[in-house]
Amino acid sequence: MSFSSKVKEELAGQIGKSRHCQIAELAALIAFDGKAKIGENGATILLDTENENLLQKYGILVKKLFHFDTANTKAQDWKRVYEAVKMWDEEKQKPHITNDVNGILVQQTCCKRAFIRGAFLASGSISDPNKSYHFEIVCKDEHQAEQLKEMINSFDMDAKIVLRKKYYVVYLKEGSQIVDLLNVMEAHISLMNLENVRILKEMRNSVNRKVNCETANISKTVNAAVKQVLDIEYIRDTAGLDSLPENLKEMALLRLEYPESALKELGTYLNPPVGKSGVNHRLRKLSAIAEELREG
Repeated sequence: MSFSSKVKEELAGQIGKSRHCQIAELAALIAFDGKAKIGENGATILLDTENENLLQKYGILVKKLFHFDTANTKAQDWKRVYEAVKMWDEEKQKPHITNDVNGILVQQTCCKRAFIRGAFLASGSISDPNKSYHFEIVCKDEHQAEQLKEMINSFDMDAKIVLRKKYYVVYLKEGSQIVDLLNVMEAHISLMNLENVRILKEMRNSVNRKVNCETANISKTVNAAVKQVLDIEYIRDTAGLDSLPENLKEMALLRLEYPESALKELGTYLNPPVGKSGVNHRLRKLSAIAEELREG
């Protein structure tokens, strides 16, 4: 089962405690995935899906709120549903399913949580966090996308909208914000699973950065030592090491004897010992002398 499916399975079992929250989530399911069917027995509401978790959640909400089964097609029962989600045209006495919902249904913070949960259940997905961080909900039109984006961003997030073919997609790409949104939707088990993945990835990235940094430093040190040895050998083979001042000659002989030693270690072999900066200063002088010999 994909990570996205696991999140939806968890959310399918999450029912808001308050009636107004349950209505907000039901409104999201209908707005994002519902369609009206008008027949001899009145106007029913069908979800345009084969997802068992979604259908089950829809049935539970209808049962809790209106005390009838979704298989029941009594006109007066379904009219109550339409009226509750503000999608009933009283003047024409017929349903009017809208993509964006009446703001009265999502005034409270808890109702916004429930609505986002319903929207994700109906039309959302999350990528496998082991590969990338991406959360999205596909919307039917721009108005629906704008309403959902504003609702998500009311929780201090930075959701954005992108047009993909004929649909508007509300998305998040920051791992930390996806974690926060899972918390908003009350998918606490999925939240912990995602956090575990994030921690492991951050640890691996930190280790890789340190290894790369150390590798670069080692490479830099080795390259510098190789050049120092080449410069000293050039001086030896042209002017001779005896042409050098005593302190530089001593340094040159030590570098030839210990070509792989670090500057600090080289300094301990001198008598009296010299610090890292002193060793570096002498080696720079030797390199300058070698350059002068090459040029002249």
